[in-house]
Amino acid sequence: MIIEPFKLGLEMQLWEVFYSSVRQTCVSDYSLEQIQAWAPDQFSETAWLKRMTEINPFVAVLDNKVVGYADVQGDGYIDHFFVHGDYQSMGIGKALMEHLICLCPEQIAMHSMVSITAKPFFQKYGFYTVRKNTAKISGVELINFVMKRPVF
Repeated sequence: MIIEPFKLGLEMQLWEVFYSSVRQTCVSDYSLEQIQAWAPDQFSETAWLKRMTEINPFVAVLDNKVVGYADVQGDGYIDHFFVHGDYQSMGIGKALMEHLICLCPEQIAMHSMVSITAKPFFQKYGFYTVRKNTAKISGVELINFVMKRPVF
């Protein structure tokens, strides 16, 4: 597996990762209505491309297939962190998180809005819950958690 910076042309493969991650892995923690609001069948490719170029994620590639992606911003904020639904529990999330941790300056605390599903994964990397949060997507409420990884 390699982890490389996002390149134009990969955005639809990142959508597939996002969509499969939400649709396949979050079903035990969120209702069908919540899942469909979060990862809808219909979406704007233009808006998605804009979002990906804004967050500029790192992309995990295994056997020439995009299997995950994640970003970390200059202030330590992780906006997106997703592993393809068919590639869960294969070390991809671990590799992405270790990559982000290495990139983030030691004096900056990493933080994110983390789904119920991803919370235990983030806890393994030293993130703790700051507070429970309610996000609204397309008029549908979803629970997530503001989590922070302290400076070590």
